[in-house]
Amino acid sequence: MKTRLLCLLLLACSTAASAQPSFGKSSLLNDGWRFSLSDDSAAIDPSLDDSRWQQVQVPHDWSVRLPMSPDRGSCQGYLPGGIGWYRRHLTVSSSDIADGRRLYIYFEGVYNRSTVWLNGHCLGYRPSGFASFLYELTPYLNTQGDNVLAVRVDHSRQDDSRWYTGSGIYRPVWLVKAAATHFALWGTTWKLKSISDKKAVVEVRLTPNRLTPDPSLSKRGAYTFVVEILDAEGKVVASGKSDRSTITLPIKNPHRWTLQRPYLYKVRARMMVKGQETDRSEVPLGLRTLEFSPDKGFALNGEWMKVKGVCVHDDAGVLGTAVPSDVWKRRLLTLKSLGVNALRMSHNPHAPALYDLCDSLGLLVMDEASDEWEFPKRKWLKGWNQGTPGYEGTYDYFEEWIDRDVADMVRRDRCHPSIFLWSIGNEVDYPNDPYSHPVLNGNGTDFTQPAYGGYKPEQPNAERIGLIAQRLSKIVREHDDTRAVTGALAGVVMSNETAYPEVVDVVGYNYTESRYQIDHERYPQRVIYGSENRHDLAAWKAVTDNGHIFGQFLWTGIDYLGESGPWPARGSEAGIIDIAGNVKPMGHYRASLWCDTPVCYIGTYPNGFGRQGGRQRGRQQRQWVSSYAPAVWNYEDGQSIRVVCYTNASTAHLFLNDQPIGGEPTRDEATGILYWDITYQPGTLRCDVEGATASVTTSGRPFALRATADKTTLTRPDEVAHITIEVIDEQGNLVTLADNEITCWAQGVRLLGLENADMRDTSSQTDNRQRARAGRLLAYIARGERAGAAVIRFTSPLLGSAEVQVNVEGEE
Repeated sequence: MKTRLLCLLLLACSTAASAQPSFGKSSLLNDGWRFSLSDDSAAIDPSLDDSRWQQVQVPHDWSVRLPMSPDRGSCQGYLPGGIGWYRRHLTVSSSDIADGRRLYIYFEGVYNRSTVWLNGHCLGYRPSGFASFLYELTPYLNTQGDNVLAVRVDHSRQDDSRWYTGSGIYRPVWLVKAAATHFALWGTTWKLKSISDKKAVVEVRLTPNRLTPDPSLSKRGAYTFVVEILDAEGKVVASGKSDRSTITLPIKNPHRWTLQRPYLYKVRARMMVKGQETDRSEVPLGLRTLEFSPDKGFALNGEWMKVKGVCVHDDAGVLGTAVPSDVWKRRLLTLKSLGVNALRMSHNPHAPALYDLCDSLGLLVMDEASDEWEFPKRKWLKGWNQGTPGYEGTYDYFEEWIDRDVADMVRRDRCHPSIFLWSIGNEVDYPNDPYSHPVLNGNGTDFTQPAYGGYKPEQPNAERIGLIAQRLSKIVREHDDTRAVTGALAGVVMSNETAYPEVVDVVGYNYTESRYQIDHERYPQRVIYGSENRHDLAAWKAVTDNGHIFGQFLWTGIDYLGESGPWPARGSEAGIIDIAGNVKPMGHYRASLWCDTPVCYIGTYPNGFGRQGGRQRGRQQRQWVSSYAPAVWNYEDGQSIRVVCYTNASTAHLFLNDQPIGGEPTRDEATGILYWDITYQPGTLRCDVEGATASVTTSGRPFALRATADKTTLTRPDEVAHITIEVIDEQGNLVTLADNEITCWAQGVRLLGLENADMRDTSSQTDNRQRARAGRLLAYIARGERAGAAVIRFTSPLLGSAEVQVNVEGEE
């Protein structure tokens, strides 16, 4: 497919990406790509006939579309990698690049080891699959005919990560047109100098592109910069003009960026050369202060608070890592409803759209650079916990690229007010994987971490961790000195013997709550928090009972692909919401601990069933109180059932068919959960607490399907509708035990995938047929090629069908 470049650039006026490269005029280049899952160097040749290649739209993840196999690595969810090629044709006229104008291509992310060519000329290589990067096209453009972009993606080291990464151009691509003199990539940034209720002072820093062909522009005074600050309504509230690259502006009666009211301003900078505007840049601005204390923890805008965070990965189940922003928005709103106020980007920079959402929704962000440094970590290459672990990873390009990767993370993301921590690494200090230290032999006193075989002198010396941490922390501070630098430590005891904890500003402890008080006393100037934590009450009480611990990040917020257990298993079920975005019982339990508004949820399970669902013996097992109890009320008459209530209320009242039952609940001290043991009778079970109620009803046999869409109109090119399909009985009750196979028939729109959130379902996830799980299925619907009304129909054998109409507006 050939596209007139001029048309694309005219469209950029309405689709300009202010938060992407932050210079020039940007337009999406997501359509018209061709793809081949093969490795043929002939793909570089512009004359190659690629008409038989698969037509794809990026973002595109090829791995998630391939069959799973038990002989592949569990780390990648038993999915393959490989090598793939993408090609895109462009037509450019001489006027498009006249007067020194330049054309660039900007990739938000390609996994991984990508090389890009234009018309056979190599533009560059970027091994990181998480970095955003830009190449100039101008020198190699053909203004008399076809231009061919070719992208080789090499994910042949398919088990190079401990979790699923996807493969391909899995984030958006942008075409950027700029004048000969323009701002540098991510060259506009800001710094809050001071703030009060009456006035804020903001320093805006601007960096021009240093590759200008005009030598006269290298002198001071050649540029004039005009900077405006716009409020949320678009009104200019401050402005300034200078020939210096730093401009300080006052804002009267400022609005602060808070978690409850995430007010966003905008910085608009214009570059003037000889009285003419040559470029403009727009970036978000949020006015907030960040403070860290070894005794008080963390304060946002002067208010000391507890961070209630979750870790997240890049994927969305059936969509792989090619996740539209609407999918992320739905997930983030769900997490916020459960009391979450922070995300940890595990363990790499994420898609730019995700940071935009955190800015606008009011979520703090811990941005993270990498999971590995100079040595790889163990990974299962064939199945799970079988054979000899492998050591595929990113270590081979660490020394050459890590400085740039860390710098680019900070430069790209530093204008997001949501970011409050920069993390230089995750668990790089895992004992004996690979670093070792004599302290691993233990000293018989306060050694609280597994020794993993004790000190192994043949392993790399752990002191190297401190040296690398010092180097990376310095790079972060060179590009942003307004936020704290941190690292997530897996082997705190070992790292305490190195410089690592001292060269960062804030120290994250992974699953090491037992060290909180010990290390607070031993290192009184250290700021400590939980960078990765369990879901249990004890881990949370370690935060609430210690004033110096400012928060925790649960592993995880959302179920994710990879890090799977034994086959069959697509991924990890550690999240508080599942991979389709449904709140899990564990999520309702978390809400009871984190929410300020009334919370009430009831779940049930047969008495005498233990943690793994198998029948247990003994009184101690019978008293087990679960935070994983499903909302089900279908059992055998007379069966003894435990009913649990997850609530932040002091007590609760239980009713069966509107009649009180069970009396006063018992509170389990280990979990804080209220529970009753009652005898099952069919009907409606209801629980009331002050300000909230929850109920569950006995369901009949599956009778029909019910489909509900979160939106019925699609206007943006990247917009996505979520359609929830439910199996219901004749009375309209959800049949939570149903697993009927459902088929989706869609015309006029694109079905991106059907997600049932069953992590043990290894069937094809990208066709139009899938089984329900717990009576539910989710369909992701995107716009098609034409505008108009589209009907999406869902059918299942012997069940009544359901339909949803979606209207597509405008042109694709």
